[in-house]
Amino acid sequence: MRVLFASLASVGHTYPLIPLAIAARDAGHEVHFAAGTEVHAPLAAHGLLPFRPGDAFYEVYVEDLAPELARLRPDLVVHEWGLPGAAVAARRAGIPGLWHGFGRMFPEGIGLELPTRNAEVVGRPHLDIWPPSLQDKDFLATERRIELRPVAFSTPAPLPERVRSRTSRPLIYLTLGTAFGTPELLRTAIAGLAALDAEVVVAAGRVPLEQLGEIPDQVSVHRWVSQAELLPQVDVVVHHGGSGTTLGALAAGVPQLMVPQGADQFANAEALAAAGVGVRLLPAEVDAGAIAEQVHRLLPRHGNVEQRDAARAVAEEIAAMPSPASVAQRLPEYARTDA
Repeated sequence: MRVLFASLASVGHTYPLIPLAIAARDAGHEVHFAAGTEVHAPLAAHGLLPFRPGDAFYEVYVEDLAPELARLRPDLVVHEWGLPGAAVAARRAGIPGLWHGFGRMFPEGIGLELPTRNAEVVGRPHLDIWPPSLQDKDFLATERRIELRPVAFSTPAPLPERVRSRTSRPLIYLTLGTAFGTPELLRTAIAGLAALDAEVVVAAGRVPLEQLGEIPDQVSVHRWVSQAELLPQVDVVVHHGGSGTTLGALAAGVPQLMVPQGADQFANAEALAAAGVGVRLLPAEVDAGAIAEQVHRLLPRHGNVEQRDAARAVAEEIAAMPSPASVAQRLPEYARTDA
């Protein structure tokens, strides 16, 4: 069977699809991946046959994908939530398709069209990688869902030396993702975390390291880290509330402090805080002292068992979700009908 995956050309939108794409390839299917060139390297490294459709660099529109569908004639198209154009192109070509989520069903007003509101492709099933206990209740009640365990994907790299030679002190991971980090917020967070008796690993993303000023001794700053390898090692994650980092921390059972900045981050932070799995600081509440206070409460030595127990319960829920390999085995049944 030939399967075409399609995503926006960003880590946050492409990486959630890669585990299922790899599993489909391992199941013997021919897998192609339509996305802008920015994400081609990790796709090609796993034999996922990436290509840039039409003039697309980031977003893929109906007219970009239509000629590629005629050329490839896939049996099934897996289109992520950020690409309604790919879903429409598949439907017009008479090709079955599946939505693929990147996290919790996002609210209106974040710059993406809700996949549940597109009249032309409404009703197609959703590969849902978000744990049901934290998923949007309306989405759970009204949509056709195929549960799929989220598997963290990141480019392999050695863990930072601070992690490999860590002491008995707690380990804190700080990241603001690839799109929303600013030097000011990173400096504030580093200052707050440096006041704690802990080791701190920072992924600066696109923020130039030279803009962070003097780095305290117990803090190590990196352009990026292999988040999938790091998360199981840490005691607390401080982050922006992006879906990838949120899911990775949930799967690892790690308490989280979220400082949302935009997009779906506020909704993610609200959902986790309401469930007692993490805590949040809204922009007006963020300063070094508030970050230090909240993380201090989340550290294991300070007896805050409620958040840690809640995080472990969600990790167990995620571990029980169907694996990418098991879902890949079911893909042919979705290719036999106009899903």
